Amino acid sequence: MDINALYNEWLEKATGDPDLIAELQSIKGNEEEITDRFYRSLEFGTAGLRGVIGAGTNRMNIYTVGRATQGLADFLNKNYENPSVAIGYDSRIKSDYFSKEAACVLAANGIKVYIYDELEPTPCLSFAIRHFKTSSGIILTASHNPAKYNGYKCYNPKGYQMTDEEAAETYDFIQKVDYFTGIKKTDFDEAVENGMIEYIGKEVIEVFLDEVQKQCVNPELVKKADLKVIYTPLNGTGNKPVRAILDRIGISKVFVVPEQENPDGNFPTCPFPNPEIKQVFELGLEMNKDIKADVLLATDPDCDRVGIAVPDKTGELVLMSGNEVGAMLLNYLLSQKKEKGILSDSAVAVKSFVSTDLAEVIAKKYNCTFKNLLTGFKYIGELITNLESQGRAQDFVMGFEESYGYLAGTHARDKDAVVGSMLICEMAAFYKLKGMNLVDVMNSLYDEFGYYNNDVQSYTFEGAAGMEKMAGIMDTLRANPPKEIGGYAVTAVSDYKTSKTVYTSGKEEVIELPKSNVLAFALEKGNKVIVRPSGTEPKIKAYITAVGESKTNAAEIAEKLIKAADEFMK
Repeated sequence: MDINALYNEWLEKATGDPDLIAELQSIKGNEEEITDRFYRSLEFGTAGLRGVIGAGTNRMNIYTVGRATQGLADFLNKNYENPSVAIGYDSRIKSDYFSKEAACVLAANGIKVYIYDELEPTPCLSFAIRHFKTSSGIILTASHNPAKYNGYKCYNPKGYQMTDEEAAETYDFIQKVDYFTGIKKTDFDEAVENGMIEYIGKEVIEVFLDEVQKQCVNPELVKKADLKVIYTPLNGTGNKPVRAILDRIGISKVFVVPEQENPDGNFPTCPFPNPEIKQVFELGLEMNKDIKADVLLATDPDCDRVGIAVPDKTGELVLMSGNEVGAMLLNYLLSQKKEKGILSDSAVAVKSFVSTDLAEVIAKKYNCTFKNLLTGFKYIGELITNLESQGRAQDFVMGFEESYGYLAGTHARDKDAVVGSMLICEMAAFYKLKGMNLVDVMNSLYDEFGYYNNDVQSYTFEGAAGMEKMAGIMDTLRANPPKEIGGYAVTAVSDYKTSKTVYTSGKEEVIELPKSNVLAFALEKGNKVIVRPSGTEPKIKAYITAVGESKTNAAEIAEKLIKAADEFMK
């Protein structure tokens, strides 16, 4: 591959977007900048595409989006009769532009398109796929990444992200498409006129909200609690649907952070629009000095994740982790459904295997079957679909990931911060009437089940050299797994790439999950370290589980494990 030849070709032919030509001209003669844009093509996987917005094969632009969509069209036309696609987009820079580009390519290939007429949350896209019975779905989003990123997620007809097999076949088609001569396109307005592109009306969002509202367990109690909520959509898609669902269940005192209310892909007040990060709550915390809210909510730009901060007894606001919220929601739903006599005898709850083991202990108390699945909400979506096919949709209680993603109900097959926000507020109202805040609730769970300290450490490796570094770290850990981590003996090593768990006793077990580039180190006393490269970002994540007799003890253990993980990443 001649990178300079690629650069010159783009300089000559990438005339469809003036921003691209200006960028390419600005880097003329800069080998490092040219290489970074052209050393590879963005890879298409089960999470679709994700990359920095800009010019080149390693960037998100109308040509990489058009090429991916042409490959998707070829895949759909091969595998489906009269295929159709639902399209959504968030507030990111060029998301609306890219969504129309994708629609024009699909329509030119004879594929019917249903497209939202304004930005909507990712779970609304998942819902639309099943509502319209489309063959696939696309949403233009980079979730909680910084403003310079955008992405392109693809879904299958069941409403969850493509399986490995579907993504691999689509990628084969994509690789055959030339960026400039291989993409079919039609005019957007003409395609709307002739019916190949159809706008999704507001009535579909109302049906979505109807389904979300059905997940309320104690709707009659919410109004009585007089809950105060501060909410920030972080300049993303959550503003309208989250406020609408809270209003529906009787929460009238919702105060929205004005600087973060309206869509803005530059995220001027939160450069990392990720509800896992304390910084996104700063403006809400400032507002709270006057409001004294019961709950602060923050949803990420595509509104599939939600984070919270809640006051403790002293009024000090505490940021709660995704693991803590997941455990509390599970306990709340199980306990209340059991009390009301509506908990199925064959109830099922599920989490990603890197999320807190506390959830599994809670489920056991209520005789609820518990499943641990690979990271990626598509696996939870697949489980729901399988339950539904067995006539057991009502058995699904909830699923969650430690990264602030929750789903109750079967209306979507992806994490949903609309239903997550609603249930968090309902739960807060329920316990408020009992004289408890959510910090009290979490502490009561720790008192009952033991203290679980869960931390996620992210290590960033940018560019081509970073990709090599990440691969080297994983290879080293596989070839020479540690015998102890942080002073705790390793009792078993689970390699999800080889689907094998090897115990120090010599015993081996097969892992009955799809293969994945993940290593899990089980340690004595219930502690654990899991190492996983991100599928969408230039990062390796280390998931730390420390189980202690007290909060202090668990924190001390976690600190030792984090220091050991830091050493792995050097």
